[in-house]
Amino acid sequence: MAPATPTQTPSPPTQKTPTRTPTPTPTPTEIDVPSTGAGTFVTAQAGGAKVGHGSRPLRYVVKVETGLDISPTRSADEIADILAAPRGWTRNPAYSFQLVSAGQPHDLTVTIATPGTADALCWAGIEQSTQGEYNCEVPGGVVVNLKRWVKGSPTFDGPIHDYRALIINHEMGHFLGHTHRTCAGPGHLAPVMMQQIKGLHGCIANAWPYDEDGHLVTGPRVQ
Repeated sequence: MAPATPTQTPSPPTQKTPTRTPTPTPTPTEIDVPSTGAGTFVTAQAGGAKVGHGSRPLRYVVKVETGLDISPTRSADEIADILAAPRGWTRNPAYSFQLVSAGQPHDLTVTIATPGTADALCWAGIEQSTQGEYNCEVPGGVVVNLKRWVKGSPTFDGPIHDYRALIINHEMGHFLGHTHRTCAGPGHLAPVMMQQIKGLHGCIANAWPYDEDGHLVTGPRVQ
């Protein structure tokens, strides 16, 4: 008779202590655009070398309304890159720019503000109604509507950085003495001094004063 096979009781499985995965801090996927803000501003602690060949650089500071989801320093650096671009205003040898830091002597201020604050600044500066939608050039500076800086324009098909270039180049163009232009004809690049947000009229959206061949993009003067 075969001996009985002993029955083995299985050992209970080893219990592993679960590893706790830390919850990552959520990263905002969209910059908030409140309708209005504090009406106070933070000036970027940022500076840079002169760009362009003009003998006297136009020195500028960048201010951002307090409490917004955008960095004054990063915004200033982005604006500096726009003004230094090969197709920007420095293509004209008469122009040069220099970003300077808070507290430094400057010739103009680029201000990024909520729609309500931008409206108030534009009205105080030039009595222009910007309707919570538009940017403006005022004595001593440029006012950028946060809504346009963050959301771009429905008439502009391209990266948001390119639309920001259009904002800066258009308003800085006013500061340099350039007036509004309109489309030169269907299929042409839109002049940077055209109010492209109000319609392209057959032109192709364009963020830069000059084309790739170094020619100024222009069109008929707006009466």
